[in-house]
Amino acid sequence: MNPELRRELLEMQNHDQAVRARLTAEGSLFDGYHPEMQSVHDENAARLEEIIEAHGWPCRSVVGEDGSRAAWVILQHAITKPVLQRRGLLLLQDAANRGEVPLVEVAMLEDRICFFEGRPQRYGTQYDWDERGVPSPHPIEDMEHVDERREQLGLLPLEDNTRRMREGVVMDGEGRPRDWETQHRAFLHWAMSVGWRRPHLTTERDR
Repeated sequence: MNPELRRELLEMQNHDQAVRARLTAEGSLFDGYHPEMQSVHDENAARLEEIIEAHGWPCRSVVGEDGSRAAWVILQHAITKPVLQRRGLLLLQDAANRGEVPLVEVAMLEDRICFFEGRPQRYGTQYDWDERGVPSPHPIEDMEHVDERREQLGLLPLEDNTRRMREGVVMDGEGRPRDWETQHRAFLHWAMSVGWRRPHLTTERDR
């Protein structure tokens, strides 16, 4: 065990959550990717890269259950770092095979990468506003069997989770986009600018 590393990861996660809570209370979090929130995510991501180089993936046997979970949260939030998230997925898959991280963490990171790359997800864990202004799951591969895959991870059926997700968005105070098309184009531009997508992979509808 490495208690100092565990403490540092928990402090990084707590700082992330504290900034998010403050910006949410101020009503400014959901107006695009807030610069202050991005700064926290980027700083945490840079430190996580250093930790990985020095220790490998910080899993249960190194930083405990809560420290490992904190590292995963930091990785999930490193959305401007596609190389780090893709590398992290491989590390998590290896750690899961050794029983060092829960499979649900692997699944949720895999879905998140699929979302940013514009590919169908497998487990239905990633949501976004749709054209109707409703939070809905990003498209799902093999939709017929998604609840079977979710059950294996201990997740709620997709329909139940979607209902809870929509209620949670209301409680968080996140309003529907004023102009979905403009927001969608802005997202695509951002995804290309940080390296998630290439311009020639966008569709006519995306443009």
